[in-house]
Order: sequence, then structure tokens, then C-alpha cells
Amino acid sequence: MRNPFDATDVENRFQAVKNMLLDMDLKIVSEDEKNEILVVEDEEYGIKNMVIDCEDTLLVIEQVIMPVPKNPGDLFEKLLKMNRTLVHGAFVLDEEGKTVIFRDTLQLENLDPNELYASIEALSLALAEHGTELLRYAKS
Repeated sequence: MRNPFDATDVENRFQAVKNMLLDMDLKIVSEDEKNEILVVEDEEYGIKNMVIDCEDTLLVIEQVIMPVPKNPGDLFEKLLKMNRTLVHGAFVLDEEGKTVIFRDTLQLENLDPNELYASIEALSLALAEHGTELLRYAKS
């Protein structure tokens, strides 16, 4: 399969990523071509308003999971332990420390559809494995 990215042709990277997402049957709910940001969803797999952002040489994937509870208890320790089991990406906090996010980054220069699919699929796997526990914290 031909790599859709030419390191010297950054103008087409947004369209190439968009085409990969459409080939995965993800619904694009919003796009900002100027800033190279796409928002996708596939609720069947737990993907709702997932942000796909072309940032220079990186593709950043972020999915909000839940707000941090007022009394997080051992949530942060649990997230670190959950991260150990993830195939791709990690559970992280936003800049303010108020929201738990699933985040992954990939190199744009040599991105292929299988790699992108695996990163997005990792979120579904993480939610299947840890969803019940995350819900318990979200309700606290």
C-alpha cells in the first residue's frame, strides 16, 4: 500500500487522515481544515466527539472520558495502573486537571491506516476493560 504522506507535501496530510477515518466508517461530525482538526464519532465503540488533530509532525487523538470527581480518592493511581494494560494511548488529565482524557499520538510522516485504526480501537478496548471501574469513579 502506498504511503499517503509525502514529508514535503504537508497540505495533503489533513485530507489523507480524513480519508483514512472515512474508510474506517467513522462519522465526521466536525472539521476545521485550516487548523487540521477533525471530530469523529462511532457510539457503538464508545467514540463520541473524538478529536483528531494534525499538529506539525504528530497526529494527536483525544477522547474525553469523564470529569475528575470532586473527591477523586485513588482515581489517579488507578488510571496509572490502567495505562499499563493499554495497547496504545493513555488515560491523562487535561491541562487544568479537571477532565480525564484518552490520548494517543502518532507520527504523521509515516502514518498508515492500520496504525491509526489500532490507536482508535485501543480506546474501545480500554473502555471495554475498564469502563465499569471508570463509571464507578464518574458517579462519585
